[in-house]
Amino acid sequence: MKALIALEDGAIFEGESFTGSGETSGEIVFNTGMSGYQEVLTDPSYKGQIVTMTYPLIGNYGVNEEDNESAAIQPEAFIIKEYNAIPSNYRSTGTLADFLKQQNILGIQNVDTRALTRHIRTAGALRGVISTEDLDPASLVAKAKNSPSLVGRDLVKEVTCKKPYGWTNKGPAPGSNFSTTGPGKHKIVAFDFGLKYNQLRLLAERDCAVQVVPATTSAQDVLAMNPDGIFLSNGPGDPAAVEGVIDTVRELLSKKPVFGICLGHQILGLAYGGSTYKLKFGHRGSNQPVKDLITGKVEVTSQNHGFCVDLDSLNKDEIILTHINLNDGSLEGMAHKKYKSFSVQYHPENAPGPHDSIYLFDRFIDSLEA
Repeated sequence: MKALIALEDGAIFEGESFTGSGETSGEIVFNTGMSGYQEVLTDPSYKGQIVTMTYPLIGNYGVNEEDNESAAIQPEAFIIKEYNAIPSNYRSTGTLADFLKQQNILGIQNVDTRALTRHIRTAGALRGVISTEDLDPASLVAKAKNSPSLVGRDLVKEVTCKKPYGWTNKGPAPGSNFSTTGPGKHKIVAFDFGLKYNQLRLLAERDCAVQVVPATTSAQDVLAMNPDGIFLSNGPGDPAAVEGVIDTVRELLSKKPVFGICLGHQILGLAYGGSTYKLKFGHRGSNQPVKDLITGKVEVTSQNHGFCVDLDSLNKDEIILTHINLNDGSLEGMAHKKYKSFSVQYHPENAPGPHDSIYLFDRFIDSLEA
């Protein structure tokens, strides 16, 4: 089934759907990972976006329940070069096409993903429309121009949990105030801005009882649970547009140790008094080199973000810069000199990606016990 991809700058790319008919819009971005497409598809940080995989063959190992990083597929559509409809892996329980169809997500193949990626790297991340129903290029370009931008858009409210839940060895269990969490030496309240399950798994493996709360939870409600630490998760969209959360985090900073990842890192930057900006085409993939300025070590990291904390906006008398991106010099990590809080822009929980940065979860536990 023929499909057209139209970008807001007028560029048109052809492909075909392997999941049926439909039309959708979103910011078109690319991911450079060679594997991990199921984890990418279930990462809430991709809400509002259309993901293009640069690796040419996708679907060859199928999908399975264990590799989901949230309860649903998050991107608006999925673009690949070539789809493999016959998976070959002992863990596979279904095909990628069926996985997408079950949630009405468009999957597009036979696209020149190299050309599309090169276009985005030159022009920057662009709004786009994919359709199998409207094949008029001019009409689709107009729709792309009129589609919502990620700047100024609060997408956290679309992906955060509606009610609190605890994390157990079997997964989420509805409940509040640590009533349904697994046992643990440390009590952690995790703000769900669009978190990935592996973050909770890694905290639980470190003897933590983890209580997940919606993004709108107040500082008073969090402190009433008397946690040992606060975890700020990843999430989608513009951090400056997330209502109320920055004031909540600012209030918690002087009360409890805080660890932030991705959007949680950006929220901390705003709570410190800094500002954020949109990157030209973002960092997405499992091969981003980051240098730890404290130890001098370089780690290969998994990343997925389109916004960044502005280095120059931070008060260097209060903030320690801990990590930088070796590709473009952008800020990848920071810590506060007064408060027991630190954060990184990337995804130390991997899923997918390398395990170089898991030590940051141990660093968080150390801060709880110090």
